[in-house]
Amino acid sequence: MASTIAPISLFLLLLTLFSQTHFSSSFRVLRLNSGRPFTPILSSISDVHDLLPKYGLPKGLLPNNVQSYSLSDDGSFEVELRSPCYVYFDRYVYYNKKITGKLSYGSVSDVTGIQAKKLFLWVSVTKIHTDEGSDSIRFYVGSLSEDLPASKFENVPDCKSKACKSTNPESI
Repeated sequence: MASTIAPISLFLLLLTLFSQTHFSSSFRVLRLNSGRPFTPILSSISDVHDLLPKYGLPKGLLPNNVQSYSLSDDGSFEVELRSPCYVYFDRYVYYNKKITGKLSYGSVSDVTGIQAKKLFLWVSVTKIHTDEGSDSIRFYVGSLSEDLPASKFENVPDCKSKACKSTNPESI
């Protein structure tokens, strides 16, 4: 009887060690829309700008003043900037101090904390999407969208404390 308990105990010990190692692993597997597995991603990447290309997005989607970020297993994320700021692409974009959303391969949905100036109005960006091999990035404002060249987002942009003298999106 003692001889059967030892192998079972050893098996349970190894199973426990393996499961703790497996769950504390820093790798995460993503699935593309087709259901195919994507390459493992290190969740311990310290700079969010280095993480974005792993999800098929350019690193210049976020400004250079990121203080911290967190990413959940379901893709929910929160980015905290040192301060709110403006970046100019084809138009001014305002980044709030806190940006949230849901990250999946090639897409950011449920975005909060990013606004773009369209004519005289500041409109909230709700989704960002790119297709593999595409030369453009699609930005959604509700059900409306606009494509911008992906080349505009290759480099991490500098934050500016002011966009112009006229309008602050938080005051609207």
